[in-house]
Amino acid sequence: MLLIALSIFFALVMALMPLPFSLEPFRPDWVLLVLMYWSLALPHRLNIGTAWVVGLLIDLATGSSLGVNSLTYSVCIFVTASNFQKIRNFSLWQQSLLIGLFLTLYHLMQFWLNHFLLGVYFSPHYLWPVLTGMLSWIWVFLLLRKYRRHFRIR
Repeated sequence: MLLIALSIFFALVMALMPLPFSLEPFRPDWVLLVLMYWSLALPHRLNIGTAWVVGLLIDLATGSSLGVNSLTYSVCIFVTASNFQKIRNFSLWQQSLLIGLFLTLYHLMQFWLNHFLLGVYFSPHYLWPVLTGMLSWIWVFLLLRKYRRHFRIR
């Protein structure tokens, strides 16, 4: 479990690392991608509670409304973990499209909660991370699979 936590910590660092202003709207959701990988690869190790705690850490680190990321991460991991046997059988490109659907769900839930809590309005830049996340999924999947096999994480 320590090696899984290390990969999640690395994703947290990637999520908090500053980017140039012009690239910020395109930042993939690294933490959610890593959580989805582990919920597909080892659903008995990573569960909704883990996603909730990691979402709470993201909320605290970014200063967003407390519980928004926790709720959205938990819902996405629930959907991913409950369908892990089906998703595992898809090709990497099909998985990428499905991950894009889950990322869209995540961003629309985040917008809805932020609209309800803070009164923000929808902007198309909310959905740019979906495209970059779909493209990043292939690399995240291959990298974490190699990491899991190298360290024999079971």
